[in-house]
Amino acid sequence: MSAPRVLVSGVVLGQPAGGVRRHNQELLPRVARLLAAEGGSLAVLEGRERVPFDLGPDIERLPSDVPAGPPIARAAAEGWALRAAIEAARRAGRPFDLVHTAHFPVPRSIPLRFTLTIHDLRALALSGAPLARRLVAAPVIGGAARRAARVLTVSEWTAGEIARCLRVPDAVVIGNGGDHFAPLPRAPRPGAALVALGHLEPRKNLEVVIAALARDPALPDLELHGAAKPGEAERLSALARKLGVAARVRFRGPFAEADLPRILCTCAAVVLPSRLEGFGIGVLEAQRARAPLAIADAGALPEIAGPDAPRFPPDDALACAAALQRALALEPAAIERSAARAACFTWERAAQRWCAAWRGSG
Repeated sequence: MSAPRVLVSGVVLGQPAGGVRRHNQELLPRVARLLAAEGGSLAVLEGRERVPFDLGPDIERLPSDVPAGPPIARAAAEGWALRAAIEAARRAGRPFDLVHTAHFPVPRSIPLRFTLTIHDLRALALSGAPLARRLVAAPVIGGAARRAARVLTVSEWTAGEIARCLRVPDAVVIGNGGDHFAPLPRAPRPGAALVALGHLEPRKNLEVVIAALARDPALPDLELHGAAKPGEAERLSALARKLGVAARVRFRGPFAEADLPRILCTCAAVVLPSRLEGFGIGVLEAQRARAPLAIADAGALPEIAGPDAPRFPPDDALACAAALQRALALEPAAIERSAARAACFTWERAAQRWCAAWRGSG
């Protein structure tokens, strides 16, 4: 099909800043511009919590009262709101061709073909996920993926997981970008700290870095930048006290987008110890800023980071400490190779792939 008229369900886009929000914030305005240039268009159905970022001039905002949660209540209200928006567009003589969503459960009553973005399968693949949640997630996610006209995802690793777990073998990898900020020249301060960026939650596996500090007193201190999920800061603080490194772990809380270049240019190194990442935008941010980087050998992180980033098994604190020391000693040539690799991941390229997936979903 040529450029379609697409209705995106954005009822959960009021969520806190993170990789999924970054994905939509950067891609939706670009995709809308590409569609408009080919005669298509894009509208976003907002929820009770309005989309907090600029959608640009090419996107029509459609208000609704759909709550962000709980999921069952959201799905019921979302289905009604989508049907109402589709019918209103039809009556106005501007019918939608396609609906797009990226959260679960997907309402079963959508009266048009729909496409689906899956960022990761943490509800199925993460070992710490409750059994009851995994049992419910399998038919909910798998059923929606098999009903979708096309499944989109962000990495080859996640596409493989979708094929393995959901029996959907042809997910389209659109990727992500890293060119949403202008890096500053590297200028680490004396006594610069290691930094971890992102939400504080069990999946991020920050305890292995705290344990690495206890294993290696020569490592720099650790700064955690990001909003904490309930109870997580307290859990990590208790661990740091137990291991005798509380004075070396600092909780910086949420940070403004404008602070990212400063954090990356002044840190000693970046560590991404997650047990599961469907992509890992933080990899690109660190590499574009030419900050030394160490990653867990898990999920899509090795795929995105490439061969020069030291890695460690996510449960091995001693290996984490060793990887961090290797990162701190990386040769400038390795840093430059990683920066060149990261520069290939652009939001414009991802937007073009998204549009191509929609054109081919008819």
